[in-house]
Amino acid sequence: MDTQKIRLNVTLPKDLVNMVDRMTGAKKRSMFIAEAIELKVKQTRKGLLEKQLAEGYRACQKESIDISSEFEITDLEGWDEY
Repeated sequence: MDTQKIRLNVTLPKDLVNMVDRMTGAKKRSMFIAEAIELKVKQTRKGLLEKQLAEGYRACQKESIDISSEFEITDLEGWDEY
């Protein structure tokens, strides 16, 4: 993550700020919020990637089945020995 910092003016519910302060102390509030945002961004990116992968698999489903069907005879070669 980039180490440059930008000051933001963010409005949060008072109860939420009080919970964060009790957990971290007021002096570490910014670090806690930055870590929470980073975690949420990573989770969101992962969810989007999983969605894209699922869409890609669905889009290629018929092609994959067709290819598997073409090689079915070859895939089963030699199995009768076991």
